[in-house]
Amino acid sequence: MKIKICGLNPIRDVQLCIDLKVNYLGFVFYEKSPRNVELNDIKILSSYNKKNSSFVAVTVNPSNEFIKKNILGNFDFIQLHGSETKDRVADIKSMGLKVIKAVKVKDELDVDKYKEFENADIILFDTPGMEKSIEFPKNLITKLPIGSKYALAGSISKDNIENITKLGVNFFDLSSSLEEQLGYKDHRKITNFINKINELKN
Repeated sequence: MKIKICGLNPIRDVQLCIDLKVNYLGFVFYEKSPRNVELNDIKILSSYNKKNSSFVAVTVNPSNEFIKKNILGNFDFIQLHGSETKDRVADIKSMGLKVIKAVKVKDELDVDKYKEFENADIILFDTPGMEKSIEFPKNLITKLPIGSKYALAGSISKDNIENITKLGVNFFDLSSSLEEQLGYKDHRKITNFINKINELKN
């Protein structure tokens, strides 16, 4: 089972997630978001020993200039949430980054869009809400491809994770369900969620 936690603060949340062996630590670069990272805080990330965790820059239609200035050298993955094409994915990969491409799913027809992005390293199936806590439609979860390349986001929590794993999903992306207030991760909720994951693994 793989876990990605998104919307982290470079100062407050990183060490806890590394210690809990969270696989992917996501940092949001989107000015409209309450979780938006200050560019000055990026340099703090280099002070951490990541161990087996990977840092992910979550972006929307990032420019080459932005990627070269802020992302290269600081992050292992870039997550694309905009209107990027397969060719754009290839361009960004050629810069030396691994790519997570988000596919927004409203209905069954949307699921197949992932086939356009087979060159992405990871496909993230998400709800159309862009950071709003919308539950992923349960009837569509069983339609998703299964495997370590495919992740699911959308109101996943400690309370429903067991049922979702029974549908075959083994890669989860969480954000708002781990917050006490908008934009602030609750360390107790993170710890409880990871403890639940570890229970399910045993």
